[in-house]
Amino acid sequence: MINEPSFLPSNAGWIEVVCGGMFSGKTEELIRRARRAHIAGQKVIIVKPAIDNRYSETEIVSHNESALPGITVDTSDQIILLTSSAKVVCIDEAQFFDDRIVDVANTLANEGKRVIIAGLDMDYLGKPFGPIPQLLAIAEYVTKLHAICAESGTLAQFSQRVVMNDKKILVGEKEAYEPRSRQCFRPPVDKKRGKPLPPMIQKDLNSVNQSE
Repeated sequence: MINEPSFLPSNAGWIEVVCGGMFSGKTEELIRRARRAHIAGQKVIIVKPAIDNRYSETEIVSHNESALPGITVDTSDQIILLTSSAKVVCIDEAQFFDDRIVDVANTLANEGKRVIIAGLDMDYLGKPFGPIPQLLAIAEYVTKLHAICAESGTLAQFSQRVVMNDKKILVGEKEAYEPRSRQCFRPPVDKKRGKPLPPMIQKDLNSVNQSE
């Protein structure tokens, strides 16, 4: 699996899509790539839809609380206007954008920009989510990430809703969703199955070392 491109001309543009279910590390991966581009001396601008204000109104924040400054936008077309000076444009939570995001991504790439997009590929019903399928089709590079199923402990690609709500878009966290494997996915809504995680074994090893 190709995580990110290499050995491409400096004036070339392209599209990368990082997709998967909730808690799979999509935003974390987008932040990682953005930081590497910044270290390489490239101008990076990150945008997100205004609807996603779970952690911050302006910062791009992952579930693991990694964060970078970003710009919130209401429509896809605003992205072109706000990123004209950037060499690398990162777009988080792309599933929440309107269908114009596909044309916007193509326009940016055709202008010679590297476009990194992260988003959910399926909604809470297990159906393709918003413009993500079209973005996957036009991208040069695709990375699909997996979380760990809260019930079985195997790889999870579905986002299980665990609160009663039939809205297609419900921006939420662990109180509203948990990752599930195909065998454990029960749409539209299921009870919460995840259990609290025990302490890392490292704590026990420290106790053993101190007693020796």
